[in-house]
Amino acid sequence: MDMVTPRRRAALSLALALLLLSATAVVITMHRYTDRAAGRGAEVVVRNGYVELPLPRPISGVYLEEAILRRRSIREYRSEPLSIEQLSLILWAAQGITDTRYLFRASPSAGATYPLEIYVVVGDRGVSTGNRFLEAGVYRYDVRRHALVLVKRGDVRDALARAALDQEWVRDAPVDIVICAVYERTTRIYGERGYRYVYMEVGHAGQNIYLMATALRLGTVAVGAFYDERVAEIIGTRRGEHPLYIMPVGVPAWFPTTTFEDIHELYTRLRGSGGG
Repeated sequence: MDMVTPRRRAALSLALALLLLSATAVVITMHRYTDRAAGRGAEVVVRNGYVELPLPRPISGVYLEEAILRRRSIREYRSEPLSIEQLSLILWAAQGITDTRYLFRASPSAGATYPLEIYVVVGDRGVSTGNRFLEAGVYRYDVRRHALVLVKRGDVRDALARAALDQEWVRDAPVDIVICAVYERTTRIYGERGYRYVYMEVGHAGQNIYLMATALRLGTVAVGAFYDERVAEIIGTRRGEHPLYIMPVGVPAWFPTTTFEDIHELYTRLRGSGGG
C-alpha cells in the first residue's frame, strides 16, 4: 500500500498551487472580448501584452473611386468612438502586410526599408470593443503581429494638442495616429537622398489612412505643425524615431456628398466655357 507521507503531501500541495498559479497567469495575460459595434462580432485577443487586432477583411463596401471622390480633410468630429475593427483596418492600410512571401506592406517603400513606425493615441472611451473600451493610452503598432503594444497609460490627447500648436481637432478626435520615421533605415542604403524617400513614404501612408477612413465613413486630417521633440516625449518614442505626421481620426460631424454626376456636370460646364 502506497502511503502518502507528510513530505509527499506537502510536495503535492506545492505542485497544485503552482499549477493553479500558472492557470491564473494564462487568464491574466490572455482574454477575449467581442467587438459587437455595428454588429460585426470581431474577436479581439489580449495576449502577453499584445492587443491582437481583428484580422483585416473587407467591410466598407465602398469602391476606391468613391473613396477618392469623397476624401476630405475633416477637423470636426462627433463624440463617438471608433470600433476596434475600424482602427484595425486603418492601421493595416497605413503599414499592414499585404504579401505573404516577402511581407511587403500597404504603403510602398524605397528598397523595402520601411522606415515608418506608427503610434496610436487612444482617448478615454475612444475605441469601442463592443462590450468595453480599449484602455486610454499610447500604443505602438506591431506590424508583424497586427497588434498594439501599450507604451503609456492615460489620455494624453490634451498634451498632444498643445504640442501641436493647440489644434483642437487633435484633442477632440477619439484617436490620433502619429507616424514617425527612423531615417537611418533608408539613408544607410541611399545616403542623403534617402530622406526624400522617407518623406515620400509618409505621404503614401497618410493617403492610405485618408482613403480607408473615407471608405469607413470616418474623417481625418494630416497635421504637420507641431513641436517634434515634445510630441516624441508625449508618445514615448524609441531612440531614433522622429514624428512626421499627426492624423486625428473620428466620426465626422459632416461627410462629403459629392457624386460622380456632380463631377460630370462640372467638367461639362468647364469644357463648354473653353477655360484652361
